[in-house]
Amino acid sequence: MTSGGAANGVRADDVLPTRVRAGYGLGSVATGSFGAVPGLLLLPLLTDNLGVAAWLAGLLVFLPKAWDVIFNPIVGGISDLRGASSRRPFLLRGGLTLAVLFALLFFGPSSTTAGAIWVVVLYFACASAYAFFQVPYMALPAELTSSYDERTRLMTWRVAVLALAILVSGGLAPVVRDAVGYWAVGLFVGALIAVGTLASWRGTAGVTPRVTTSSVGSLREQLRVVSANRAFRNLVCTWIIQALATGAMLAGVDYVARWVLEDDGAATVLFVCFVGPALLVTPLWQRFAERRDKRQGYVVASLVFAVGALTTWWASNVGMAATALTLAVVGVGYAGIQLFPMAMLPDVAADDATASGENRIGTFTGVWTAGETLGLALGPFLYAAVLALGGYAPSTGGGATQTGQAITAVALGFTVMPAVLVVVSLLFLRRYR
Repeated sequence: MTSGGAANGVRADDVLPTRVRAGYGLGSVATGSFGAVPGLLLLPLLTDNLGVAAWLAGLLVFLPKAWDVIFNPIVGGISDLRGASSRRPFLLRGGLTLAVLFALLFFGPSSTTAGAIWVVVLYFACASAYAFFQVPYMALPAELTSSYDERTRLMTWRVAVLALAILVSGGLAPVVRDAVGYWAVGLFVGALIAVGTLASWRGTAGVTPRVTTSSVGSLREQLRVVSANRAFRNLVCTWIIQALATGAMLAGVDYVARWVLEDDGAATVLFVCFVGPALLVTPLWQRFAERRDKRQGYVVASLVFAVGALTTWWASNVGMAATALTLAVVGVGYAGIQLFPMAMLPDVAADDATASGENRIGTFTGVWTAGETLGLALGPFLYAAVLALGGYAPSTGGGATQTGQAITAVALGFTVMPAVLVVVSLLFLRRYR
């Protein structure tokens, strides 16, 4: 991908001011909070508080996200038809609506049936509102600058803030739950989403879009053209499989802390070790991309993630300190597998716009976020399936006793399964050009 690269020259106004980079990055406060907390706490809420069987709980968490696989490309097509200048209003409306709905998500009834219905209905509504924020948000980098390297810098801000948002929301959410209750988690995370929404909407104001044309033709035609793009197809398949691995690990944090390490408070420590390294190593991954290549960096980061996850299988049997150390290795890889694909996506979308003369960036990002949503939703579902195969016993107060086989399933789903998934994803990445 060469769009806007150094070889083609970079316009002075393609180098974005810090205000815009930071403003765009702060949108990840909303995406990170919504992406992390449901994956971390919804499954335990259903299995250990509402008494829902593991397989059914996994299905209930999966279905609302599966809806986005259909809905996100539609949102992307709508935003493309209105042109690049229309994306920021979507951020404001979608993000603030999501903040309110998320605050209500954890206010449901305590009975098994009514509580489960409340969760699935509100989660459907949250997923729909999130689409109207996330899809335009992901489309912005291809339109804010035409510089190949500037997009990487923009994504470096985004991934660094994303890591911080996940760290704060995911790290504190279990603490808030244990100290006050699930209802307080909804208010806490809803407030974070509102802050991220307002910051991104305000921070990206005043930038003239680099791609101003709108798409033509039906949504079906736009999707057909996007799916025929070989570079995008291989990149999004890699992204989906890795999102599946990440979703499984997030879903397993609470279970590993409780049943493998036998320390409920360890959930926050594990989460910090998983996400925290991104705050330090994301700029290093950016330098790797600028000096070598984004694709090469993506491969290296994926292998670091896989090795760290496999090593955690051994470390979880040793103790808390060893597990925290190996999860930090996973976190180093996690930073890279967030940065590189998100920096490569606007390159692919902008190159298509240059070649075709049409702006299909929203459709690209609609399919992309649909794939991410699918992977992150299938992760907890797949993890729940592993728990069910291991004979995990649900409860209404967290007081069930688990067999050795169930505890082994808890650990395997958290370590070996994600490692295997990431390695499989490289079969698609090797075909990316």
